[in-house]
Amino acid sequence: QVQLVESVGGLVQAGGSLRLSCAASGRAFSSYGMGWFRPSPGKEREVAASINRSGCRTYYADSVKGRFTISRDNAKNTVFLQMNSMKPEDTAVYFCAADIRSDYGLRIGANDYEYWGQGTQVTVSS
Repeated sequence: QVQLVESVGGLVQAGGSLRLSCAASGRAFSSYGMGWFRPSPGKEREVAASINRSGCRTYYADSVKGRFTISRDNAKNTVFLQMNSMKPEDTAVYFCAADIRSDYGLRIGANDYEYWGQGTQVTVSS
């Protein structure tokens, strides 16, 4: 079992920055991959960014590439999403998720992630 708790999101102006964090407990944090997801047109949840268990591999959706950075601190059981140059279209509920079967690989499908946080609202005003 894995429990995930996201930080409170917030309201930010377009062009601004926000950092989300997700604290994990339960299973050994360094043993599984993590992802940040948000809804997209036609999809309930689509990956924004993901990171493998060691942190050496990352993936970014085209819509956030160059603006968002995912990272993890395995000593603190926490994954982060640094969001810069934010746009109104980044407005969404963001979910962190754990992929406990990923080993050292990197997966981006929502169905590959077994545990989910409660979600946190991020709003970008224009």
